[in-house]
Amino acid sequence: MDSRQPQNYQLPSSAVWFITGCSSGIGKALAQLAHSQDHRVAATARRPGDLAYLPDDINVLKLIVDVTSRQSIDDAVEGALARFDRLDVVVNNAGYSLRGDTENATEDAARHLVDTMFWGTVRLTQHAMRVMREVNPGNGPQGGLVLNISSMGGRIAFPGNAFYHAAKFAIEGFTESVSKEVRPEWNTHFCLIEPGGVKTDYATRSMLTVEPHPAYAAPDTPARLIEKYMDDPEASKNWADVVSVARAIYTIGASGKEIPLRVPLGPDAWGMLKMENDKAGQVLEEWREFSSSVGNEGQLESLAFLQK
Repeated sequence: MDSRQPQNYQLPSSAVWFITGCSSGIGKALAQLAHSQDHRVAATARRPGDLAYLPDDINVLKLIVDVTSRQSIDDAVEGALARFDRLDVVVNNAGYSLRGDTENATEDAARHLVDTMFWGTVRLTQHAMRVMREVNPGNGPQGGLVLNISSMGGRIAFPGNAFYHAAKFAIEGFTESVSKEVRPEWNTHFCLIEPGGVKTDYATRSMLTVEPHPAYAAPDTPARLIEKYMDDPEASKNWADVVSVARAIYTIGASGKEIPLRVPLGPDAWGMLKMENDKAGQVLEEWREFSSSVGNEGQLESLAFLQK
């Protein structure tokens, strides 16, 4: 069994980009950049007016999509195929955050967030895999690239954002698994984009707040400390510019090189992930003897085929 992806990905000229969450932030900047490179763009948002920044020309398709609705996603994909005949790059970017004390979050609010960020990504990724394998060969090269916008919060969790992290962690595991399912000759690639802080209006447009729980009211409670940091204008001064993030994402797809499964973006993302990985490695070593005492060495050897 060889589960490796093909070594390199060649972005076609006039590629078709399907991007969710294009009303602002990374989605908006990426849609504008792809269009400026003479690529074709199917841009989605929940409200028609949010896509007015894109021109009404032959290379742009504006789609109103609710990513929590399977029918809405199905219709949007069919609309993009009817217009452009293929999908080369699918970007799962739609999402928002639910900030606050986990004990006070309602189940409805938590489920809606996970439906939006995780299940929306799942549904569109399933479409992308099918289209890139079966539809694209009828009008150009087989294959394509799925870019799932995660976060450094897809591998590191901070207090007061439990359901956001749950959704992002789920996207990471889902994407890693499906990237190993596709056959190399299908030429379908996957990449998890993991930005750190980005200068967008995410905090005002895309963040819902849970009513504080009285047990967590003390100002030195971890969730209150992270809120203080996030609300401080000084903290965001060193965050990445959204245009530079979009350019980095575009460069990954257009490089002609092997597509990495994960790419942190920003010194904060790289640095925090490095520290977390180093700490995890230390803990693994500390518990190695204890962990290995359960079962036998043959268990590891039997799974060696998965690392080919």
